[in-house]
Amino acid sequence: MLYEGSCHCGNIEFEVEGEFTSALDCNCSLCRRRGGLLAFVPRDKFTLKTPRENLSTYTFNTHSIQHRFCGTCGVAPFAEAQMPDGAEMACINVRCIPAVDLASLEIQPWDGQSR
Repeated sequence: MLYEGSCHCGNIEFEVEGEFTSALDCNCSLCRRRGGLLAFVPRDKFTLKTPRENLSTYTFNTHSIQHRFCGTCGVAPFAEAQMPDGAEMACINVRCIPAVDLASLEIQPWDGQSR
């Protein structure tokens, strides 16, 4: 299914293809503070609909994940990185997709360690 998502003010808009039935509740220092619920998709299933110039970027720790956020409203709708096998992926904050029923998601806690 194709979904539309955005930051709060609409400065960052995207489309993502996927079936969102579960989300990861990461407890790293960044995710705990921003409250995102994360779902991962191959990068080719994600399309940014607004100019890349609208993105602000934050990295920390190993600097391998580019956490994208809006410099206007502060919302972080997605991140970009590579999987350990080198595949490009997008990490979507499903809270930024209005059509996703958050109450229906299976929330999986994650402690930042490999499974």
